[in-house]
Amino acid sequence: MPAEIFDVEKFVEISERADFCIVKRLKEVVKLKLRTPKRLYTLKVDPVKAEEIIKRLGCEVREI
Repeated sequence: MPAEIFDVEKFVEISERADFCIVKRLKEVVKLKLRTPKRLYTLKVDPVKAEEIIKRLGCEVREI
């Protein structure tokens, strides 16, 4: 069952134990998804803020 996270700091913290991160760029938002062994976490942010967050992630980044 996926879980949506609204706190950027918590998302970055979870990325340390995630297998990989998926980046899905849409027109108005960027969806960041973290795949952990038990759960999928998602975060929706604007495109400008997304680049800053992607640089801070501690897992492999995959673009879709």
